[in-house]
Amino acid sequence: MSTAGIHSTVSAKATAACALSSTIKHLGFNFSVCRNFSAVATNGSRPRRLATKRNLALAMSSYPSNPLEVCVKASTTTPNRLGDCPFCQRVLLTMEEKHVPYEMKLIDLANKPDWFLQISPEGKVPVAKLDEKWIPDSDVITQLLEEKFPEPPVGTPPEKASIGSKIFPTFISFFKSKYRSDGREQALLNELSSFNGHIKENGPFINGQKVSAADFSLGPKLYHLEIALGHYKQWSIPDSLPHLKSYMQAIFSMDSFVKTRALPEDVIAGWRPKVMG
Repeated sequence: MSTAGIHSTVSAKATAACALSSTIKHLGFNFSVCRNFSAVATNGSRPRRLATKRNLALAMSSYPSNPLEVCVKASTTTPNRLGDCPFCQRVLLTMEEKHVPYEMKLIDLANKPDWFLQISPEGKVPVAKLDEKWIPDSDVITQLLEEKFPEPPVGTPPEKASIGSKIFPTFISFFKSKYRSDGREQALLNELSSFNGHIKENGPFINGQKVSAADFSLGPKLYHLEIALGHYKQWSIPDSLPHLKSYMQAIFSMDSFVKTRALPEDVIAGWRPKVMG
């Protein structure tokens, strides 16, 4: 087949795929098929790369016939908006990056509906429905998503999976402290500095060039850290940690992150009781 013929065939398939993508997006799902197709030269030169029927079929076969249901925290400041749970955002980020269609069920944690308490007796979010079973815990949910929808892979190698994992608890400890001289601020700075060094040597993401599950876990927590500490303690990431700052900017600007992040006012409201306590 000639180059023109190949281009015509691929263009037709890409158009059909885009039509499917547009239809699904119209229904409220983020499901991009078009990105599976690579650019093809149209000036008579040899096509650079063509997506195959097999790759497209394999990618589409893993998607559920119906959107996955996931219960997440509702906003406390704005009706019909996602709330400020970093663990919920972690699950949503995983679904977004894997292009898995999903349906959010916004849960008012101050007034939990009876049906929700039946599937989550402890009243915690996130909870996702996989294979007709309601699964709690973001660790378990994201691992099952990786197993059930392996393309694109977002798993983090075991030796890197815990990098940055101590930042969130040290942030909470510093957030609750009443005295700047109690060592909690320095403990947080130590953890942030260690992460800054890792990104400097291995970045731009935790696992190198590609974003992975560890970033989906840490990114929302750093978002909370930046907003909560900035608002309540007038504290910010020091300029001496430029690689951490670049990492945060890269994560926060991802389309999937922007789509699933909480409103700053929800983050502020969500941390207020901790300050008062």
